[in-house]
Amino acid sequence: MMAGMPLLKEFKTFAVKGNVIDLAVAVVIGAAFSKIVTALVSEVVMPLVGKVMPSGDWVSYTLGGIRIGVVFGSILDFMVVSFVLFIVVVKFMGAMRRRLESGEPVEPTSKKCPECLEEIPLAARRCRACASEQPV
Repeated sequence: MMAGMPLLKEFKTFAVKGNVIDLAVAVVIGAAFSKIVTALVSEVVMPLVGKVMPSGDWVSYTLGGIRIGVVFGSILDFMVVSFVLFIVVVKFMGAMRRRLESGEPVEPTSKKCPECLEEIPLAARRCRACASEQPV
């Protein structure tokens, strides 16, 4: 039992690092965003497409046993998600990068812990990595 304690401590240190938590939050938000886009496409966009199609039921369209309507809906989901990611990542991040390159001063939002040199928020009173108290 004692031999497993260092491993457990190492795992705890790994699991509470900001990168792992940030990644977990990003995955959860991405899954929720995907559900929103899927609902938007299936309940708003595709009914509009169905109004334009002759039979009105896009889901029932098949070609050689392949449900083309469902495939079309999935492709549309992908296109909407890709477009939103393009706007957020390429355009927004590009604007931020240009702002940084233009020389405009950017207020720091984090600092390094003097004990372990981990990046922590400016307002933190304790380091999330080593739990040391931070000077004010």
